[in-house]
Amino acid sequence: MIISSGRNYIFVHIPKTGGTSMALALEAKAKADDIMLGDTPKALKRRRKLKNVQAAGRLWKHSTLRDIVGLVPQSQIDAAQVFTMVRNPWDRVVSYYHWLRAQSFHHPAVHLAQDSKFSSFLNHPLTTASLKASHYSTYVTTAQGREQCALFVRLEYLDDDLPKLEALIGCKLGAFPHDNRSDRGSYRDAYSSADRALMADIAAPDIARFNYRF
Repeated sequence: MIISSGRNYIFVHIPKTGGTSMALALEAKAKADDIMLGDTPKALKRRRKLKNVQAAGRLWKHSTLRDIVGLVPQSQIDAAQVFTMVRNPWDRVVSYYHWLRAQSFHHPAVHLAQDSKFSSFLNHPLTTASLKASHYSTYVTTAQGREQCALFVRLEYLDDDLPKLEALIGCKLGAFPHDNRSDRGSYRDAYSSADRALMADIAAPDIARFNYRF
């Protein structure tokens, strides 16, 4: 997440949507008082500024609008141009699965992915419940229950959406880096017909809203 008072925007980083590349592009143009939550170079340097901050939720790279109340006032959130990135849900979950398998920290999702084939991982109640509880809109919903997002940048349509973003925040981003690129092949190869249908059900609101197709 990046909170820029100088440009009056909040970038909400939804996991596995290309958000690290977005954060790198934004921090290349960052102002001195921008607040950065994450693991990019400038965010790590500015982490000490968050010491002893009391906020409504966890302050990390994937914080939601609800989490940051206290870090910044609700009035600043209400006035900000909020944007985020979204990604084809079938693709996103395959990326998430492979990312989990490469991790070394202790977490139920990490252990599940490392001990399971993709189909078993996707069908596990832990996975389905987590995904159903975290549709894209949940990340940009305020503490008052109101969705606040001026722009959903679609990973698959960056050429179309980046000019809209630059107009929104009043800043040219220049070259857009592609961080965490994978060479594992097409996500479609991971799905059986049943798993494809399951994912369609899990992510139905996002699929319908952004017109995604398998």
